[in-house]
Amino acid sequence: MTKVSIYSAALIANRVKALGRQIARDARGRRLDIVVTMDRSFMFTADLIRAIDSPVVLHFVREDVRDVEHGGQSRREVFFANRAAVNASKDEAEFRGRDVLVVDAVLESGITQDFLLRRIGESKPRSLRLAVLLDKTSKRRVALEPDYFAFRTASKQVWCGYGLAAANGTGGNARNLIAGAAGSRAGARKARKKS
Repeated sequence: MTKVSIYSAALIANRVKALGRQIARDARGRRLDIVVTMDRSFMFTADLIRAIDSPVVLHFVREDVRDVEHGGQSRREVFFANRAAVNASKDEAEFRGRDVLVVDAVLESGITQDFLLRRIGESKPRSLRLAVLLDKTSKRRVALEPDYFAFRTASKQVWCGYGLAAANGTGGNARNLIAGAAGSRAGARKARKKS
């Protein structure tokens, strides 16, 4: 039988509030430009920014990972839909001198977050940090650690709820985070009983 792991809605709320207070302390009242990776981090971001007592400006990006042919070789490339937030051309220095926080739901291999951070870094922000809901360390493929994380967890676990959908696209509206049953009905029933 697969073990079901659960982070309750109350535990998530307390942890996200603590992260928001920590981020606000680090921001020292300065404006914070928050780059939100969509779609899976919207719920985490909404709760997080309400816990940050500093002025915030939101920028939304959508990642698109594609396998492309280049010179007869197939390789994976990362694209982001909000060009203004990730392109640092000489005409576009949106984040120059600003404090920037990238928010994502899950940090696993780190490849897409590393790419996004590097692109934003080209525009020379004053500070550039990463906040994630789940830090899944065992499958990291780049030297990247989040500045803020709510929970550190085993990479083999697939999590569902609190904005994260199961493989079939359902379950993102669950108040708890459920792993082990990958958002199965049994895991959802157990989560409802605990909340």
